[in-house]
Amino acid sequence: MANNVLSTTAHKDFLFDLIVYISIMFLIREVYFPKLHFIANGLMWSLSTLIVATWRMKVRNISWRDLGLRKPENIFKTLLITIGILVTIPILIIIFNLVKDFLPFTLAPDMSSENAVSKFGDLKNNWVHFFTIIPFVLLQSSLEELLDRGFLITWFERLFSSTSFATVIAVLLQAMIFGFRHSYDLSERSITVGIIGLVMGIAYVKFGRSLWPLIIAHCVLNTVSMMGRVLD
Repeated sequence: MANNVLSTTAHKDFLFDLIVYISIMFLIREVYFPKLHFIANGLMWSLSTLIVATWRMKVRNISWRDLGLRKPENIFKTLLITIGILVTIPILIIIFNLVKDFLPFTLAPDMSSENAVSKFGDLKNNWVHFFTIIPFVLLQSSLEELLDRGFLITWFERLFSSTSFATVIAVLLQAMIFGFRHSYDLSERSITVGIIGLVMGIAYVKFGRSLWPLIIAHCVLNTVSMMGRVLD
């Protein structure tokens, strides 16, 4: 009986943390400073949620090291996992593009190309601008892995720990939030980003819960994407 009470209390604690974290994660995006570059606003959003996550982790006596921000035990294994992620994501996105016209629902128009110019500026043939913003893009990529994979998956697992599918639920929920947060609709972009979050989440829970393969893969993906805009 005592264990059940403690378990219920723990679930309520992690539910409270998630409500606070997710609320701030979305509400902070309503704060936008037009005079600042989009990347500056994006980092402000991510750093704000990082502060909230770190605060709730401190309350629960959990560190970023516990969530996977620690020295890799095996560099070769880390690189293999990274390569696996980088191979799997394009394959799944290609499959999605092949079947998207047969989905039983209509996707919202994909405005990612137009939005990219307004967010990052015109990168075409502009390597100076690329090298100016890429450090901040890589920082943002790293923060997303800490928060979306490390924090959210762990907290969702704790919340649903009484079920047999806690990890499955956690991976799916973080991928859905990750995809939705990037476009706020059901579009090709939100599903594509959701697929990336799903692959990252599976890799996280299946291969030792180290964040480094995810961070490296995410940085590579975003670097290639940004380079594509320069060369386009």
